[in-house]
Amino acid sequence: MKQFTDNAGRQWRVEINVAALKRIRGLAGVDLLEAIDGGGNGGSLIERLVRDPVLLCDVIYAACKAEADSKSVTDEEFGRAMAGDAIEHATAALLDEIVSFCPSPRDRAALGRVLAATRTAMDEARDLIETRLESGELERAIDEALARLPGARAAGSSSTDAPASSAAIRPP
Repeated sequence: MKQFTDNAGRQWRVEINVAALKRIRGLAGVDLLEAIDGGGNGGSLIERLVRDPVLLCDVIYAACKAEADSKSVTDEEFGRAMAGDAIEHATAALLDEIVSFCPSPRDRAALGRVLAATRTAMDEARDLIETRLESGELERAIDEALARLPGARAAGSSSTDAPASSAAIRPP
């Protein structure tokens, strides 16, 4: 069982078992077994969960429904407390639990590798973006793209180079 803390300071336990799978399927319309079906679709479900925080929070809320009921937390209140780090930690908890649920050791190992590869790819993409931001490469690429647009100003000029004519200014 994995845990995470939401932005309201509430601790949540995520445990994936057959009862949780049925509840998630019924409440969120997501079959988490797709992640472990071995047919290659598991990666796409994991990707959907990682990329769609609304879907992810619906799944997490469904997984935590009994606990939410005992804390009198509605799905709306749960969603309001899910942003930033809370979503990242909830994602990790859910995905780790999905891997742990796999009945077959081979499936568990394969899904663990898919999850590790997904995390590595996401980290590498973040590293690349940070590197490009720090180097100024993205700004240069944007400037070059803008310079190629029809009617683009020369590099280094700005919209404040010339004063606006009084004819272009309309009274309020």
